Amino acid sequence: MRLATGALAIMFAALASCSQPETDQSAADAAMRVEDRLMLQLIDAQPGDVIEIPAGTFSFTRGLSLTADDVTIRGQGMDKTVLSFADQIAGAEGLLVTASDFTIEDLAIEDAKGDGLKINEGENITIRRVRAEWTGGPKTENGAYGIYPVQTTNVLIEDTVTIGASDAGLYVGQSKDVIVRRNRAEYNVAGIEIENTVNADVYENIATNNTGGILVFNMPQLQQAGEATRVYNNQIFSNNVENFGHPGTPVASVPAGSGVMINSSDRVEIFDNQISDNKTGNIIISSLFTTGYSESSTSETFDAYPESIFIYDNIFSGGGNAPDQPELEMARLALFGTDGRLPDIIWDGFYDAEKMVDGVIPDALRICIDNGDAGILNANGPSGFTQPSTDMTPFQCSLERLPAISLDRT
Repeated sequence: MRLATGALAIMFAALASCSQPETDQSAADAAMRVEDRLMLQLIDAQPGDVIEIPAGTFSFTRGLSLTADDVTIRGQGMDKTVLSFADQIAGAEGLLVTASDFTIEDLAIEDAKGDGLKINEGENITIRRVRAEWTGGPKTENGAYGIYPVQTTNVLIEDTVTIGASDAGLYVGQSKDVIVRRNRAEYNVAGIEIENTVNADVYENIATNNTGGILVFNMPQLQQAGEATRVYNNQIFSNNVENFGHPGTPVASVPAGSGVMINSSDRVEIFDNQISDNKTGNIIISSLFTTGYSESSTSETFDAYPESIFIYDNIFSGGGNAPDQPELEMARLALFGTDGRLPDIIWDGFYDAEKMVDGVIPDALRICIDNGDAGILNANGPSGFTQPSTDMTPFQCSLERLPAISLDRT
């Protein structure tokens, strides 16, 4: 049986009014009714439904799921409507959505056993004012992803908060045409991660107190290679939390103190950001070969090298004073002394020799820096990190700028 949208709101409001039951048993019964009713409405949802959840904290023992297109789930605020999965005994996510034309807003998902909110294979996805948090602080036992759209298209994520994820707080993977704006990510391994995604704008976010602030990654053996990401007008500072990711995962290789990290991605712009006090490096550019992956783990078509990277007009301060990698710490001591700090930009030095023309990388594939007096450390990975260099000459260039992402509802 399908209830009209108005009936849904009335039903949940009536449940919320029973907020002070006479006994512990009646409190448990009331909480169970909310769980059961919400699960039922998600299962029976039809296109056009708006499911409104009242203010309150509601405990769930099983994960929730939605498969109907064109549904909105709306709470009363990310600090007022809380879906708690602290007692979850079944389900790999707090909420799993496999649908298009989906909107979720104004609620929190706490302490999911796996991912907080996962959206798989949908188009026209809007996530706004959602908080995904593990309330016990950063721990390896926490779920991997807070907000996790994957294989999606036309995605808007705005004004969210993600805290405590053991992989990435806000992760967009294998997707296309994405805007990530005005979000806050804190105490995650990766604050915000754009992985194997085509056409993404990441702006006006705050990433602090993570292991790595904002990551733009390409990983092998996934359905598509990512490219064309702009990271701009963000505040990325003090991302120095010890890495608590699961051993063997790619994110477990991210050094504590990484501000922005680009790995194996092409056509990336980083501009107009405020980036400071990230103890390993404010910007790190790396190939797959410094992530702990072996060459045998890649496919023949995977491009392991970051290319067409343009860094300009950022404001840097601090950072690079205590690298969380022995090779970088040796370079710091050798080049800058015990009280010195690394340049704001670090490159691992790996490049694709097969693409060189007359001994140089083609202009369109270069790493270009036009950022005032900001310097770069070429860690020279191919030499075993034994010949680091700070020569800026190879990086004094510019690239054609990427176009802005435009979604039909922004």
